[in-house]
Amino acid sequence: MNQEDKKIKARPWLHKWLRSTIDTSVIDQEELVAELRQSQKNNIISSESLGMLEGVLQVDNLQVRDIMIPRANIGFLHLNDSYHDILKTVMKAGHSRFPVIDENKDDVEGILLAKDLLKYVGDEESFDIDDIIRPPSFVPESQKLNTLLSQFRNSRNHMAMVVDEYSGTSGLVTIEDVLEQIVGDIDDEHDDVDEKKNILAQSDGRYTIQASTELEEFNEYFNCDMPLDQYDTLGGLISQKAGKIPRQGEEVKLNKFSFKILRSDGRRIQLVEVRRLEKL
Repeated sequence: MNQEDKKIKARPWLHKWLRSTIDTSVIDQEELVAELRQSQKNNIISSESLGMLEGVLQVDNLQVRDIMIPRANIGFLHLNDSYHDILKTVMKAGHSRFPVIDENKDDVEGILLAKDLLKYVGDEESFDIDDIIRPPSFVPESQKLNTLLSQFRNSRNHMAMVVDEYSGTSGLVTIEDVLEQIVGDIDDEHDDVDEKKNILAQSDGRYTIQASTELEEFNEYFNCDMPLDQYDTLGGLISQKAGKIPRQGEEVKLNKFSFKILRSDGRRIQLVEVRRLEKL
């Protein structure tokens, strides 16, 4: 019995559901997604369930570089920062984990958990960052998200530094970033919606863009002239060009840009990767 058979045997309810819901003669992922979408149209599964199932399948195809927070957008701490400086940074950012560097951003010495600062409240003079930072985890840009998710689960780490082929820091990725590919955006009480960046530049000339980005913002950022007469958002324009809601992994070319769908739940596009065609 191979590993996949063991997984199915361990989850008989899932096997039974699949056999009763979809045509088990499908031979590839594309046909499976088509069957799942038909099941949603027939009201067998909800649109939310469809979106998550498509997200699960997409995790097998995406790489870390597709979802990582780029180096330029990381809030680093420094080994020689004082307790009060670190505390100010942590309170302003509202994150729970921070990479700690030495002299430059390629020298990640460890990860600081904000909760570990509590032990020094009222005893700031005894603060020594070396006593509380934890060993960093490193992953390559090319690592598949399903592998990364397993790594997070087995190591119980929630954050990993992303390195390029020269072992330089290119970004970071969290378990939340991976889970958002399945369930959609996860907002918590620390998220400031007004400050959320719609357009994130990657180090290799690509851009990760929220599909809800207003076309006026897109045009201003890229100094281009996407049409504004029919749609207000980038996702709406891409769907109109494609003549459908594109699936995750599909690419649409429009006005000297290539748009690769990173996340779509069958009802709308959520996240896209953008490249200028003249730079390909």
